Amino acid sequence: MTRSVPTDPSVPRPGLARLLAEPFQPLTRLWRRSITARVALSTVLLSALVVSAVGWLLLQQTRAGLLDNRVEGILAEAAAQTADAEDRLARAPGNDLDASRQRSDLVSPMIELGNARDYAVLLSGPAVTDQSVEPPLGTVNIYTPGLDLTSIPVKLRSRFQEISTSAWSYTRLHTTSAEAPFEEGPGVVVGSQIKLPADGRTYTLYYFFPLDEEVKTLALVSRALLTAGILLLVLVAGITWLVTRQVVTPIRLARRSAERLAGGTLTERLKVSGADDLARLAVSFNQMAANLQEQIRQLEDLSTMQRRFVSDVSHELRTPLTTVRMAGDMLHDARDRLDAPTARAAELLQGELDRFESLLADLLEVSRFDAGAAVLEVDDVDVTALVTRVVDMLAPLAGQRGSRLLVDAEGRCFAQADVRRVERIVRNLVANAIDHAEHGDVVIRVASSQDATAVWVRDFGIGFSEESAERVFDRFWRADPARARTSGGTGLGLSIAMEDALLHGGRLEAWGRLGEGAAFLLTLPRYVQAQIEHPPLSVMPGGEGAP
Repeated sequence: MTRSVPTDPSVPRPGLARLLAEPFQPLTRLWRRSITARVALSTVLLSALVVSAVGWLLLQQTRAGLLDNRVEGILAEAAAQTADAEDRLARAPGNDLDASRQRSDLVSPMIELGNARDYAVLLSGPAVTDQSVEPPLGTVNIYTPGLDLTSIPVKLRSRFQEISTSAWSYTRLHTTSAEAPFEEGPGVVVGSQIKLPADGRTYTLYYFFPLDEEVKTLALVSRALLTAGILLLVLVAGITWLVTRQVVTPIRLARRSAERLAGGTLTERLKVSGADDLARLAVSFNQMAANLQEQIRQLEDLSTMQRRFVSDVSHELRTPLTTVRMAGDMLHDARDRLDAPTARAAELLQGELDRFESLLADLLEVSRFDAGAAVLEVDDVDVTALVTRVVDMLAPLAGQRGSRLLVDAEGRCFAQADVRRVERIVRNLVANAIDHAEHGDVVIRVASSQDATAVWVRDFGIGFSEESAERVFDRFWRADPARARTSGGTGLGLSIAMEDALLHGGRLEAWGRLGEGAAFLLTLPRYVQAQIEHPPLSVMPGGEGAP
């Protein structure tokens, strides 16, 4: 027997993604479990996309309409002011050669009018590319007090560095003091050129119009659209919730009735109202429940009869079996005085009587499981010592079959269990492995974790197919019906082993491959009916914890 030092299973640490997702777990559970929440939320999200798109389109159309109307008025106002300035210059005396005074007389009335109408004026120039006169000594800027000249876009200023037609542009208006006729914000600047008679040079008139009213109007429209959109989404969510509940409530009632029906309340029925699809669903459900109730009643009656038959037959056979056993023992004891054929018959009779007694004992045990009368006698069990005891008991049988029993245990492994039932499980598994080992080794491994103890039995014999793994625990089932049992098995051993494992709250698993052998894994909780979260071994060879 080889021993190894047990290792404690490592506890995985939660990842960053799990920590970030933990606050949203209630919403995730609501999304998974509630059809009403999914439908309402999906409808609200889709409605929000539609409302946002429509609102954005309406806002863009409103903005374009407001700006187009405002720009049209601004251009008309700028054109009228430029035309008035040209008229006044045309009426100026021809002998007036004072350019400075003429510029001041031209711009001053325009600045006063702009202050009254909330726009600013700038006279800048002359144009540097005007070749009809001598180049200017410097740039002249006469403008409304408080205006920041950086309000002129660079492209527009570059355009009027030379002779050009009127042009306009959106801009951001800046001020240097409170004297400006407007506050900082978006606006429109219009530029047009005039020629001053006093010096014959070309100057540019800039008009700065704010868009305060349009900004306020757009803000009002935006708030109105946002408020209307939110109210619409709330209304859509409420309507969707109410409409969905009309469909989901009957489904939820059907689900609760199905759960009660599955829990054993076979008289559960749905209330039928109306004649729609949900009403027809309720009628179909009630018909299904009635048919199911009838089928289960018939199966229960048949099962009761079967259990009573097995129990009665098992008990009734014990008396004649005792009589036959006494006669068989007498013949077996006197076989030395009998002729060879009769002595051989006495030995065969003794073996079959032993097997018949085992079969009766197993049938009685099965009847107790079927009747729900099986109980545990729980004690602290050293599973390693139990496995060692079973191996010592079956070692002669393994020797006769040409097999070796190899035990690998992680020291002493304890569990609260019924020692008689656990020993019976291990004995069945090891004897079954010896029967099918085909003269090969049988490996038994014992291991434990923080909440479970496991026994793994592996042979390298004929094995069985993956499909057969689901049937090996059926009563009287054999992978190869033509193969005889050599250890006196009754065909109920694995079935009883499974019932014993389930009675402890554990599990019994099987793995097999044709030509590669089979493996069985018994996993018992440290405490009866406790949860097994960290199994110490895997039934599949090569899996975690398995050789």
